[in-house]
Amino acid sequence: MEIKEILRQYKENKLDEEETLKLLKSATFEDLGFAKIDHDRKERTGSSEVIYGENKSKEQLTKIFLNLYEKNGEVLATRVNEEQFNYVKNYLPKVSYDKNSHILKISKEKKKVGKIIILSAGTADSNVANEAYEVADFLGSYVEKIYDVGVSGIHRLLAFEKEIKSANVIICVAGMEGALASVVAGLVKVPVIACPTSVGYGSSFHGLSALLTMLNSCANGVSVVNIDNGFGAAYIAHQINLLAVK
Repeated sequence: MEIKEILRQYKENKLDEEETLKLLKSATFEDLGFAKIDHDRKERTGSSEVIYGENKSKEQLTKIFLNLYEKNGEVLATRVNEEQFNYVKNYLPKVSYDKNSHILKISKEKKKVGKIIILSAGTADSNVANEAYEVADFLGSYVEKIYDVGVSGIHRLLAFEKEIKSANVIICVAGMEGALASVVAGLVKVPVIACPTSVGYGSSFHGLSALLTMLNSCANGVSVVNIDNGFGAAYIAHQINLLAVK
């Protein structure tokens, strides 16, 4: 039962104080012992809780996934491995899994709004870029992908200049030296979200060099998320996209 409905019933004397307090507690989160499911998150933030699958047992992930599915009719989990996927599938055969992005989900049909464009510097960055794509699409944004347009062959990027300029917000996913976001931000009027990846040789320090490049960008309008954080990039891009279509 939603909080508004609980309060309405209390106001109409259909619930006493003790019952109301009990229902309010259960409406905001549910304690599974090993996890506290935040059922109130969609009302507070506009999006339901997303499961981070890494380091959870397949049993823990499945219990959380089933709980959220029962409440919301859709669920998104990130950083899920194939063993976890196969275990969840035993209980929810219609669940879908993308091996490249490690996204596990059941989603409702949504009318996609606005426009987010995801650019990846190289094919090796596609797992992080695809995580961003799957998340933004699940949340309800219209998303397009343009991959392998890094600065080592900048003519490839410029060939898509018209498409890039049509977006409300752009996600740039890049490893190595991470220069893609600065180049793109110098071409467009919209926010650019830079997402560094851990792709690169030794001195890239598992994405630290790309992260520092993006943080030190001289181009205006660049914001930076953490290394390999396609989820974080997609979430903030979706929020910006919603503002743009209001």
